[in-house]
Amino acid sequence: MIADASRVIPPPPARSLEKRRTGPPVLRLAGRESAAADSPPERGAKILLYSHDAAGLGSIWRTLLVSGALKRTLPNAAIVIVTGSPSLHPLHLPAGVDHVTLPWLAHSSGDGQDSGVASLAYPEVKRMRRAILRAATFGLDPDLIIVDQRPAGAEGELLGTLAALRKRRRRPRVVLGLKDIPGSPTRARRSPLSFQTIEHYYDEVWVYGVRDVFDTVRQHAFPEAVARKTVFCGYLDALPTCDSPEAAVLGGHASETGVDGAGPRVLVLPGWGADGSRLIETYLQGLLQLPRRCALRTTVVLGPVMAADRRAALLERFGRLPDVSFLDAVPGIERRYAEADIVVSTAGYDRVCELLSFGQRAVLVPRADAGGDELMRARRFADLGYFDVVAPDQLDPTRLITTVTGALGRHAAVAPPVDMGGLGRVVERVRLLSGAPVESAGGAAS
Repeated sequence: MIADASRVIPPPPARSLEKRRTGPPVLRLAGRESAAADSPPERGAKILLYSHDAAGLGSIWRTLLVSGALKRTLPNAAIVIVTGSPSLHPLHLPAGVDHVTLPWLAHSSGDGQDSGVASLAYPEVKRMRRAILRAATFGLDPDLIIVDQRPAGAEGELLGTLAALRKRRRRPRVVLGLKDIPGSPTRARRSPLSFQTIEHYYDEVWVYGVRDVFDTVRQHAFPEAVARKTVFCGYLDALPTCDSPEAAVLGGHASETGVDGAGPRVLVLPGWGADGSRLIETYLQGLLQLPRRCALRTTVVLGPVMAADRRAALLERFGRLPDVSFLDAVPGIERRYAEADIVVSTAGYDRVCELLSFGQRAVLVPRADAGGDELMRARRFADLGYFDVVAPDQLDPTRLITTVTGALGRHAAVAPPVDMGGLGRVVERVRLLSGAPVESAGGAAS
């Protein structure tokens, strides 16, 4: 165990308070992550990151963001992502980060949890994944392993590798990274997390959130042994770095074709990993109710998983609306955030981090089948004054468009700053933990 892992790391003294363009201010570490040139060369740490295959982009989004921050600040590090997520390919690996691809476990449910139905029909695939995971881990021989969200991995596939590592005299440190709300506690159990696995195999738990926004430890009833090793890092800043292609796009761009008229710009952006047709259709139906003098310039992002028949039906019914533009899921969404006056969106962890990072006002419509965390997250941020919310059981065209126009017609609420220093603190923890492997029980003390 790590003696100081239970403390919440105090914010570094160098901070900048940035007033957001349309919403409340955020706190960022000055310079975001410390640049590699600011510190002496370090030995090349070996870091393995595991991302599960659940529906949606959240896990691989966090993993890519963390790996990119680590590679920028630890350029000599060998960083490898192991995942079966099909979402890796439409996204882009950070420069210098490698990956090992697992066969994909198909999922039939849209709630972000393993369905088990499809995967049970493919025991050979599961055996292949376990073998690849073990070979990649022992082949790299990492100093640090960062697992996203699922301590046992998809279908428990990490347990064998974690157990084998535990038997080694010298083993890597193992960290679990969690979004602010890991899931919705149920009456049967307070948390969807496997605390026994965390206590036995993990050295630290990093919560990519802020205790004052959502106290993950208390709300999910972390056992004392797990609470002691938990660190609240702050939310993950999604703003592109100055040298990234996304930042270059933000430097200048033409107006969107088809939405050049007067009026506020609205970006309708459902979650990437689920069919957003209900949200899109409800918004467009509400748009039809507005008098022409209340014209809104709307960009609708259809998303990559919408069924072809639903896409065709939407375009057939709404494709000729004035001042409405339709886009497929495209890279460089940063440009769309920069153009928008307000965003209509789901409330996944990645989406909320993007909205906070870009300083966007938003109307959140949480998905009802997302494990409960979207609704909890949306309501919590609404209570704090950051966003407006339309609950999924209250979603109808009139309510949604009224909420959008109401938000556009008033000044952004005054809310406390949001700590977006998560990536900087992750780098701090990695610097501390990846210096040398840990002595296993029976060997010398760490």
